[in-house]
Amino acid sequence: MKTASVRLSLLAATLAAPLAFAAPTKPTVVLVHGAFADSSSWDGVVAKLEQDGYPVIGAANPLRSVKGDAASVAAVVKSVNGPVVLVGHSYGGSVISAAASGADNVKALVYVAAFAPEAGETAVGLSGKFPGSTLGPTLAPPVALADGGKDLYIQQDKFPQQFAADVPVAKARLMAAGQRPITDAALNEASPAPAWKTIPSWFIYGKADKNIPAAALDFMAKRAQSRQTVVIAGASHVVMTSHPAEVAKLIEAAAASVK
Repeated sequence: MKTASVRLSLLAATLAAPLAFAAPTKPTVVLVHGAFADSSSWDGVVAKLEQDGYPVIGAANPLRSVKGDAASVAAVVKSVNGPVVLVGHSYGGSVISAAASGADNVKALVYVAAFAPEAGETAVGLSGKFPGSTLGPTLAPPVALADGGKDLYIQQDKFPQQFAADVPVAKARLMAAGQRPITDAALNEASPAPAWKTIPSWFIYGKADKNIPAAALDFMAKRAQSRQTVVIAGASHVVMTSHPAEVAKLIEAAAASVK
């Protein structure tokens, strides 16, 4: 009986050993969507990253306030065991800039057609810093909230051309119907001290972005001393949806820098 017990103990230890020493071999990529979108906007990028062996999390962005949204994303990042590449689209860039502050496991930031604000700057202010944004006239009448705030949507019939001009129309219409609203307060909230000052960053955006002018995106990338900036001719604001391979490639370049 004693011999059998020893054998069982050895067998259990052998089976447990791979689990005890198993650890992710690549950083976890946390994707943060922006306004008027949801995590499904990353589907093509997720497919490519997972195919290449990267653990991926599509974080839900509440789109209520920079501070509150950053706290929500920071909690997701904190739950990850190991290094993180934090990726933000559009307003999600403001969120990751705040969420990564003090998060020791965030090793790289990737801005996808995204805001990279300095302390005190707002999304509205940055999008209007250079001419070219046509978002304002496409917004639907605000939806009044019980707390006195207002939710903003893009008019569905204007959504494809404004937000996703290089996405097949049928898909863009689905995106329009399922868009997530953002509060006007979030777009006008001053940003805290940004993490891009201490964490290396990468940028990718479309030259035909109608939400955030390409000149504004170029300005922010240069100010953040981007390690690599990719500009895609003709790409819309949802460059991650229309050009998932290029976006995934840049994310993987950022991940490759993590030691």
